[in-house]
Amino acid sequence: MATGGYLWWYVDALSHCGQYGLTLIAFVGSVFSPYYMRARRSGQGDPLDHCALNVALYNPTHQRWAMTERGKALCHRSASQFQIGPSHIEWDGQSLRFQINERGVPLPHVLQGEVRIWPQALHPQVHALDAAQRHGWGPIATQAHIEVNFHRPDLNWRGQAYVDANQGCEPIEAGFTQWDWSRALLPDGSTLVNYDMHGSDQPDRLLRFRYASNGDIDTLDEVPAWSLSPSRWRVPRQVRSEAPARSLQILEDTPFYQRGLVSQTHGGHEVVAFHESLSVPRLTHPLVQHLLPWRMPRKTRS
Repeated sequence: MATGGYLWWYVDALSHCGQYGLTLIAFVGSVFSPYYMRARRSGQGDPLDHCALNVALYNPTHQRWAMTERGKALCHRSASQFQIGPSHIEWDGQSLRFQINERGVPLPHVLQGEVRIWPQALHPQVHALDAAQRHGWGPIATQAHIEVNFHRPDLNWRGQAYVDANQGCEPIEAGFTQWDWSRALLPDGSTLVNYDMHGSDQPDRLLRFRYASNGDIDTLDEVPAWSLSPSRWRVPRQVRSEAPARSLQILEDTPFYQRGLVSQTHGGHEVVAFHESLSVPRLTHPLVQHLLPWRMPRKTRS
């Protein structure tokens, strides 16, 4: 992987009852890492020395969140396994298994448990996110079954999940200033994905696809972009929808990044979607970079 590059695998899921959710992001070359940015600016920046597993659990009463960066000596990766400190990810040919052992900060709490995901169909495609094709996105499993079993905290549920991956051969700030992404499970069992990208020196780019449960892919026509109500940190955010969209629940709210559940319309149906907005200039702002270590510690030895 190129110096300054990145790769991440992303999972989001909701329980069948709609009360519980999670996101998991496994990073090689963590794009949110202040340590990686500092290394890149000094002319270094080995992505393998900046790996992390981000774990976020959502329920009606509280959230749990952890993201500790690990140095190269604590990480090992092969074609089917990825060890990040005390946590382990493995593809066994049928399912993707996360063995999670993480600690949150600044208020200490432990996240220990197992998440297992069975894809309904696998998608090998990688789509370019920029005109120079230096950044890409691939929808690995747009429909999947998930089982969540944690003993710290005590949490067990089943539901529907989504898995994708992003990669780049240069830092994320070299390609984008803003992006908005959403995915929704449609009434017919297919998945709708919208990806809006904005760059300072390149044309805006929009990807819109519908992924059927049998693996078929349809490219969709453009629909209006609707502004959503601002988050606490006033991160600009919008979502593609045939009719006005609205924010349902904010799951993550930071000075540079927002994730939540939104209501959008497709094919005349109102559906619930995971949605995220990223402001890259805010991410790279010196004050934000100074504050991030309080939320994202780094370890280089066990």
